[in-house]
Parts: sequence; structure tokens; C-alpha cells
Amino acid sequence: MNKPAASARSGVLSLNINSKSALYAAYMPFLKNGGIFIPTTRDYQLGDEVFMLLQLMDDPAKHAVAGKVVWITPHGVQGGKTQGAGVHFSDDDASKLLRGRIETILAGHLGSNRPTHTL
Repeated sequence: MNKPAASARSGVLSLNINSKSALYAAYMPFLKNGGIFIPTTRDYQLGDEVFMLLQLMDDPAKHAVAGKVVWITPHGVQGGKTQGAGVHFSDDDASKLLRGRIETILAGHLGSNRPTHTL
């Protein structure tokens, strides 16, 4: 289950991903550098720069990466989609490392037709 955490600074998003299915639902492999959907009630605009702290399942490390908002699911959208923002990872080493880690965890699942938070 995804657990967004509140932050004192707007522009900083924190997410704990506790299962492979939650990671699959949040990951955005169709973006050039990869990205992640983060459930949040905060209002963001496309292009907003944000900083993320992501913790993946049993990994004790928090991955700190920067990115830009490229997807917004507003409150009350039809189909019961989760409100939040999709963030495109930056083209830096930390983001590349995180993308590689995510794609290793999801190996064999990325081509699935299961629904996600975005597409």
C-alpha cells in the first residue's frame, strides 16, 4: 500500500512503497527517464519541479530524486482513480539508479495489461 507522508515544504514528496503491486501501479515506464505517481492532496501544476524521497519495500534506504510533474489526477476524477501527481525523473545519476532498481524489482511485469494509477 502507498503511504504518502506530509512534508513541511511544498515541493517535497515522500512515498513508501510496500509491495510489488503498489510499485507496478505507481511506476511510469513510458517516460524517457521513468517516473512515479505519488498520491497526494496537494495542488501541483504541470511542470512544477519537485523533490522526492522514495522508499521501496524492504530497502531501508530512501532514494532522493528530483523531477517534474507531468501527470495530474485531480480530486473526484471519474473511475475512482487516486488523486495525485505523476513525476518524471530527472536525467541524473540518482534517478538512473532508482529507475534501474525499480525495473529490476518489476522485471517480467512491465508489459502487463494490469491497470495503474496513470495509464
